[in-house]
Amino acid sequence: MFNLTGKVAVLTGATMWLGRDMAEVFAENGCNIIITSRTKEKADKAAAEIAEKYGVEAIGLPLDVNCPESVEKLAEDAFGWKGHIDILVNNSGGGSGASEGHLFDRSYEAIENMIKTNLTGTIFVCKAVGKYMKEQKSGKIINIGSIAGMVGRDRRMYYNADKMEQPVDYAAAKGGVIALTRDLAAVLAPYNVNVNCISPGGFDKGDLPAEFVRLYGDRTPKGRMGTMGVDLKGAALFLATEASDYVTGINLAVDGGFSSWQ
Repeated sequence: MFNLTGKVAVLTGATMWLGRDMAEVFAENGCNIIITSRTKEKADKAAAEIAEKYGVEAIGLPLDVNCPESVEKLAEDAFGWKGHIDILVNNSGGGSGASEGHLFDRSYEAIENMIKTNLTGTIFVCKAVGKYMKEQKSGKIINIGSIAGMVGRDRRMYYNADKMEQPVDYAAAKGGVIALTRDLAAVLAPYNVNVNCISPGGFDKGDLPAEFVRLYGDRTPKGRMGTMGVDLKGAALFLATEASDYVTGINLAVDGGFSSWQ
């Protein structure tokens, strides 16, 4: 039920971190991979590494999720590669980056860009790729949300660890992705297209203050943050394969219980 041999998956923003984890677990199970990035060279490099490691076919394509023309070109090129798109993972987006996180110190431009990249861009890609899935009457769409879209965050954890806080507009965007998932699942169900969401909790990339990692783990039933390269793969594989054929419109929190125990 978890065999993806011959399938084609498009993963946006998947050259590294959790996006790369999902691309690799798909490839490990026989899937051909399309990696996107704003920079084609980065996408090409990641695709070549995956192809070499897992013996599947993989290509990189450029994508700016905020540009409708770029999104349409991606969908056209992705479909044209093998004549079908079986899996779409909307992973483009992210948190505040280096910009100020507190609402009252945050620029209007940063807020607008956060919403566009995380929510509007996801809708754009669902529209462009989803129409091909509708026509072929099959497909799995996995949107990447966040527990930030599910629960309010205790900012003391950030302040006590001297860490930039996550902005409220990120929570708004990811909450929108979760709502989008539910309604799009209803829209596409008659065409045999499943739409689900994964909402990761905090994952330690090795760049976080040690005190923040400790405080976060203390607030999590499993006692730790998520582990890169391990903890998201199973959920993604489940939602991408026939194992989840009767599952649509759900938001699966992969967070060690954080969102259920506050």
